[in-house]
Amino acid sequence: MNSRVLRRFLRDDDGNLIVLFALALVPIITLIGMTVDFSLSSKRKAMLDAYADSASLAAVTPALLSQNDNASITAATNVFNAQASLVTGLTAITLAVTATDSGLSRSVTVKYNTASKMMFGGLVGRSSVPLTGTSVALASVPPNIDFYLLLDNSPSMAIAATTSGINTMVANTPDKCAFACHESDTAPNDYYGLARSLNVTLRMDLVSQATQNLMTTAKTTGTATNAKYRAAIYTFNYGFNTITSVTSNLNAAKSQAANINIYEVPYQNWNQDAITNYTDTMNSINSIMPVPGKGTNQSGDTPQEVLFFVTDGVQDQMVGGSRVQGPMDSSYCTTIKNRGIRIAVLYTTYLPLSLTDYPSGSPSWYAQYIAKFQPPAVTSDVIGTTLQNCASGGLYYAVTTDGDISAALINLFNSALATAHLTK
Repeated sequence: MNSRVLRRFLRDDDGNLIVLFALALVPIITLIGMTVDFSLSSKRKAMLDAYADSASLAAVTPALLSQNDNASITAATNVFNAQASLVTGLTAITLAVTATDSGLSRSVTVKYNTASKMMFGGLVGRSSVPLTGTSVALASVPPNIDFYLLLDNSPSMAIAATTSGINTMVANTPDKCAFACHESDTAPNDYYGLARSLNVTLRMDLVSQATQNLMTTAKTTGTATNAKYRAAIYTFNYGFNTITSVTSNLNAAKSQAANINIYEVPYQNWNQDAITNYTDTMNSINSIMPVPGKGTNQSGDTPQEVLFFVTDGVQDQMVGGSRVQGPMDSSYCTTIKNRGIRIAVLYTTYLPLSLTDYPSGSPSWYAQYIAKFQPPAVTSDVIGTTLQNCASGGLYYAVTTDGDISAALINLFNSALATAHLTK
């Protein structure tokens, strides 16, 4: 090539553009390649994160919470691996699944480590992009609970359950009595038989039905949540009586509850009518109920214990040879609660009775002994306040005449489950 041709080539602008384009092509291709690789790695990480989430959640279902930690770990591992195996372009995955229990709660952590293979990594000296992710799921298992029902079936629970029933009893008894007292000698007046012949529903009838309904609710709830519930039923009056000891057969307990009735006294004024003994009753139930556990399914753990206490709250017992009447002593409840047992109280409100309900000139037992604990003699119902102090937090309910005792007992049951879940 002569010198003139060489000078013409060097002055040619088109040749310069070709050189510049060739020099710029390498970073452009590298940038495009990196964009493709990082886009793929982001997509793969999003998929793996979603699979980790589904794995951790699958490990804390109610069914798995009722089993041990290994069952949750296995479930999470299987769920993650089954889905992650469908993701292409990854290096080997390292998976770590752990489960930690705390009381009624279980936390499952799913952590993975892998890398997304790069198609253009050779341009920058890299073959993959590291990927890692962690998912944590926390859930609580409903506690296993033993429910001990302590039901007042003393004569005062023989009052008619509704205003209409009270009016019927008052209209059909010579001493204007709203109570259907049950006496085995039927003399001088068989008010229990009278109530039955008049189709008057007694408060005790509603308590019996409410107890049966509670057994049904407990069985249904336990089946739905995989929790284990057992029940025991006792009544008290002058003495302490076992209807059924603690059992997991709630159908059998329901059948036994159908037999609950008002206490039958031998005759009028028997034992000076002192037939509501809280001292023996509370000491007896305290000796029967075991120390509660946490209610988990862990080896060696035992159920939580809840006492359902249904009463009108007025004691009537002999103390030191003298008859004592009035609000119960709530210190018995404190003794029980100090053992870690929760108490749910259903107060079937003691009905204020007027002097006009009695024959002229006859002193009213209620006015003489009980009225001083209820309005208007005091600003608030001392009987109810005492029972509220007996109850554990959030586990007190009062039902008045015409009230739905069954609904109230179910509400207490649900509250007992909710507070057990929240405090563990």
